[in-house]
Parts: sequence; C-alpha cells; structure tokens
Amino acid sequence: MKFEEEFDDELLPSKSQIKRDCDAMQKMGEELIGLKQAELDSMDLPEDLDEAVRTAQKIKSRTGLKRQRQYIGKIMRQLDSDSIKKQLEKIQHRHDTNTAEFRKLERWRDRLLDDDKAALDEIIEAHPDVDRQHINQLARQARREQQTEKPPVSARKLFKYLRELQE
Repeated sequence: MKFEEEFDDELLPSKSQIKRDCDAMQKMGEELIGLKQAELDSMDLPEDLDEAVRTAQKIKSRTGLKRQRQYIGKIMRQLDSDSIKKQLEKIQHRHDTNTAEFRKLERWRDRLLDDDKAALDEIIEAHPDVDRQHINQLARQARREQQTEKPPVSARKLFKYLRELQE
C-alpha cells in the first residue's frame, strides 16, 4: 500500500514543473499579444482567448496589462496549447524566411552596384526569364548616382525589380 502511494506521487508533476508550464503559457500569450491584427485573424484561436488577446493589445496601463497577461495564461492552461504553439511557430518561421530572402536580395543589389559579374550570373541562374539589359541599365544608373552623390533612385528600382523576380 505504501509503495503504491509513493508511485502515484511520482506521476504527478512537481510544483516547480507546474510553475514552469504556467510561465510557458504566459510567455506564449505575450507572443500572441505582440502579433499584428492580420496575423491574429489568420490564427484559429478560441473566441475567449482571441478576445482576451485583442483586449490586452488595447491596454496601456502596466498593471492592467500584467493582469491581462496572467488571465491569458489562465485561459491557455485550460486549452490545447499545442495547436496554438504550432500556429505561432508557423507565423514566426514565415517572418524568418521573409527576412532571409530580403537580405539575399539586398546582397545581390549591393554586389551588382559593386559591378560583380558573378552576382548577375547567380541572378540569371535563379531566374532564367530575367531581363539582363534592364538589370545592367539599373545597375549602371545606380553606380552613376553613387558617384555623383544623388539620391539612390535607381538602386531602389533595382531592388524592387529583384523583389518582383523573387515573387
């Protein structure tokens, strides 16, 4: 009998583990609060959680926001948080991918402005339908603007063209 009681105690999570789980739910709630409206709309959140998050986004008071975050954590503990976590990770991964692509385009543009022929070859390899003459013309104009210290209008056009190719 005594052995069974000890065994049951081992199956229950410790008080520290419960606190860690609560903190994780509250942190996930804070990430939800930080999302944009369009991102929240794209998520499939339960109605009470969605309402609590949108309310938290409107709160300006620090103590009021702290209470609202705790309330969101309480709601999340009652829900299946795995699906919410997967949706959050999907949104965050999309941001990471967009940032990486943006940086890649910036590097291509900068290399074209430095008159790097290998960059043009990489662009042509990635996008065979590219208008080579247009890219070369924009790069030449951008280099001329840099030399005469004019605003980088052509460099912006070049970046915009590269972004259109990527899409």
